[in-house]
Amino acid sequence: MRHIASCSFGKDSLAMVLRLIKEGMPLDEVVFYDTGMEFEAIYKTAEKVIPLLRENGIAYTVLKPEYNFEWKMFEKPVNGRKNGFHYGYSWCGGRCRWGTTDKLKAIEKHCAGCVEYVGIAADEVNRLEKERKGNKVFPLATWGMTEADCLEYCHARGFDWLENDIPLYSILDRVSCWCCANKNLKELKNIYKHLPRYWDKLKGLQSRTDRPMKGNGKSVFELEERFKSELNGGNNGNQFKTERKEGGA
Repeated sequence: MRHIASCSFGKDSLAMVLRLIKEGMPLDEVVFYDTGMEFEAIYKTAEKVIPLLRENGIAYTVLKPEYNFEWKMFEKPVNGRKNGFHYGYSWCGGRCRWGTTDKLKAIEKHCAGCVEYVGIAADEVNRLEKERKGNKVFPLATWGMTEADCLEYCHARGFDWLENDIPLYSILDRVSCWCCANKNLKELKNIYKHLPRYWDKLKGLQSRTDRPMKGNGKSVFELEERFKSELNGGNNGNQFKTERKEGGA
């Protein structure tokens, strides 16, 4: 039976792939699902890993959505039970994680009949319980590697996920798609402050949908005014705690 590792090239799945290779465990293929909305640092990380895969005779496959991400976000005809007919699903996140659903379906289809290594850390207990099905295997949990362990493991091997010379994991909890609506307010504030290119992209998306990214009163444009005021006022310390509580994960 073939063994395939699904890898987003974030800290957990990357640590899993690197250790699978180090331990000499069976690994025939690494598969990456490219939403088209990843941070540039993710693509650069993949480029850095691909030669290592080749050296070890491991195939590398990139899966892509059937439809363009922005088409599904803004243009796909949708007959909603609550909102009636409209175009596009709007932001991906919260209860409507349509991008995640597409990703999981594509990976599960690709890995059908194979052992699928999944990079969920040992301290993500709820995710582990939810994902335990079929031929999925969770090496990080077996090794007892937490999220912090995974980040340290990757750092020790020269992976930093730099954007504007800033390590993304120093300002973000998760290096998921840059447009993920599940980003909390602390993360969004850091994107506004440190990654203006991505903030401009978020404003571009917000200008095409009436749905505020983080709920009523928290569109990207409203958040920009809030962050600008907070940063100019120098009241960052206590505000960060409030944002983390409001923003969720």
